[in-house]
Amino acid sequence: MTPRLRSLLFTPADSPRKMAKGATLPADAIIADLEDAVAPSRKQEARALLVESFQGLPEGPALRCIRINPVDSPFWPDDLLATFAAEPSCYVVPKVESAAELHLVDRQLTGLEQKAGLPVGTVRLLAIVETAAGVMNLREIAGAGSRLAAMALGAEDFAADTGALRTREGWEVFYARSALVTAAAAFGLQAIDTVYTDLADDAGLAAECAAMRKMGFRGKLAIHPRQVEMINAAFTPGRAEVEAARRLIAVFEAHERAGRGVCVLDGKMVDLPIYRAAQDLLARAAEGPDVEGAAQA
Repeated sequence: MTPRLRSLLFTPADSPRKMAKGATLPADAIIADLEDAVAPSRKQEARALLVESFQGLPEGPALRCIRINPVDSPFWPDDLLATFAAEPSCYVVPKVESAAELHLVDRQLTGLEQKAGLPVGTVRLLAIVETAAGVMNLREIAGAGSRLAAMALGAEDFAADTGALRTREGWEVFYARSALVTAAAAFGLQAIDTVYTDLADDAGLAAECAAMRKMGFRGKLAIHPRQVEMINAAFTPGRAEVEAARRLIAVFEAHERAGRGVCVLDGKMVDLPIYRAAQDLLARAAEGPDVEGAAQA
């Protein structure tokens, strides 16, 4: 099972220094980037540096991921072949527009796992949806197979593809976000929100994280180390939330034992879906750090 992913930090695949720094941070996942962060002329060198860097990193809880190049590029097969020895937990596939693209990557990974004597499906996939076509095909992408663990939105590319202008409010990508969260939930996947590009706007990042958590996202992509702790705090239930959820669960279960279903707590109706939401919140709190320092929603 893939652990809960709150913060996923991109690092350039051709920078051992930045990858080593990323490994010291409390990010839930480090994504060594072979796509946007590496020029075409440096792909081969970057793959070799990535393997060397991953093999030299100390053991830690962060998931080690690699973003390959898009499946419609000539680079992605060599991205897999040359970096599988780095033993990544997950490959990140960008600009996914169909399930067929994930099936191609899946088949390639199956061959590599079998050759290495690993159980098929050991290495997971995270799909980034970044185009109008990808959003329209979210249902089939989400159902592409058991290797897929999560889906993320690439809002900057999506806005460029649709001709929208990016704004701080984000209404131009609201439909894409909602569609991705819905498809992910339907297939039991984690939904990861897009990057926040204004590195000087901490208030904006905090507000967006809070809004996306309420929308159903479980985490967010990060492009700078300073964003990691803020993202972690926003997507970790706070102490007050945890205590309220425990109280709700206790009251609901007491009513059930008494032969009653729906109950009222603090003037609000509590039924089975609300009870299950409280259970989910406690599960997420248990997988995060000490709730003492977690953000309050």
